[in-house]
Amino acid sequence: MTVDFDKVIVRDDTASVKYDGRAAYFGTADVLPLWVADMDFAAPEAVTKALMRRAENPIYGYSFYPESLYDALSDWLKKRHGWTVPHEWIMIAPGVVTSLFATVSAFAEAGEGVIVQPPVYSPFFSAVTSNQRRLIENPLLLENGRYHIDFEHLEHCAAEGAKLLLLCSPHNPVGRVWTKAELLQLLDIARRYDLTILSDEIHADLVYPGEKHTTLATLANHNDKIITAVAPSKTFNIPGLGLSALIVPNLEQRVKLQKVFDSLHLSNTNPFSITAFEAAYRGGEAWLDNLLIYLRNNREFVSDYLTKNLPNIKLIQSQGTYLLWLDCRDLGMSDLQLKDFFVQQAKVGLNAGESFGQGGSGFMRLNIAAPRAVIAEALMRINNALKGR
Repeated sequence: MTVDFDKVIVRDDTASVKYDGRAAYFGTADVLPLWVADMDFAAPEAVTKALMRRAENPIYGYSFYPESLYDALSDWLKKRHGWTVPHEWIMIAPGVVTSLFATVSAFAEAGEGVIVQPPVYSPFFSAVTSNQRRLIENPLLLENGRYHIDFEHLEHCAAEGAKLLLLCSPHNPVGRVWTKAELLQLLDIARRYDLTILSDEIHADLVYPGEKHTTLATLANHNDKIITAVAPSKTFNIPGLGLSALIVPNLEQRVKLQKVFDSLHLSNTNPFSITAFEAAYRGGEAWLDNLLIYLRNNREFVSDYLTKNLPNIKLIQSQGTYLLWLDCRDLGMSDLQLKDFFVQQAKVGLNAGESFGQGGSGFMRLNIAAPRAVIAEALMRINNALKGR
């Protein structure tokens, strides 16, 4: 299967957050947008064809989740991750962020502690604070260009009476794919302190060739309290269709989560979300395999360019996701100056590292899920802007 990931697809005037929303976010539309975590690639052909077939029936009424939807997800998890998941463990949800909020609400009472590991995707913080839970931070350690979990500090956090740990695996934005040994150490702490773990594995399929993602739940025993969030949205570039799943082996935990979802009056999804979800898992594998090679080559292109032309910007080597974490601290700019430099001078729209919490100051996040010519243009703009300072 050959996929043309070099093709530039115009996304303006599609109500795209990434493109049509850049003026509101950056204060100008005159930036090359490489920020929001969606891809500038066409979704798998299997998805588009399935949506077109569904659209041919001109009635778009109320829908339910068919058994074939659960089959598609179970078969995918078995084939790609070696994980056997019975249908009764699966809870369909409108999105992973919604699932974060629901999980915090279900498994920690007001004032109780929830652990997050910054720098991390910002809803991890707001899921805790907006629910009036106590935020406990266990910052990741950066050593020799690689991030690690500070397990000694994590144990102190757990001992503070935390009820829940929000794990990002693979990690956004630092790109770590946690090893089996690291996950086993995490589980050991969770067992000793009776922690529930919500493992956000939305990027689990986006691991570069030669790397391996280990699903935390495959290491667990029947007494462990592990909830796993998965979705086809990042994998197949269909996040706007908004459908995900929680895998919850424990019946008592499923009941608690369902009560939270019921209290929010979340209705069944639209028929196009169902169609795309199933079609992606059934027909998108070859597309994904091609994508991973392209993303790896984009990552290496960025790495080589920075080494040769921009040595003051250091790439944290990513093992997974299509998001690169750029260490810009050697540029000697404050966070405000960094944002101004990239937007006003380089005219490249990235995510500011400070938005990812503690440890994010001096960093920027770059989305490389775009045609290589676009990535090359962004790097050239940055290079030229630095030369012109």
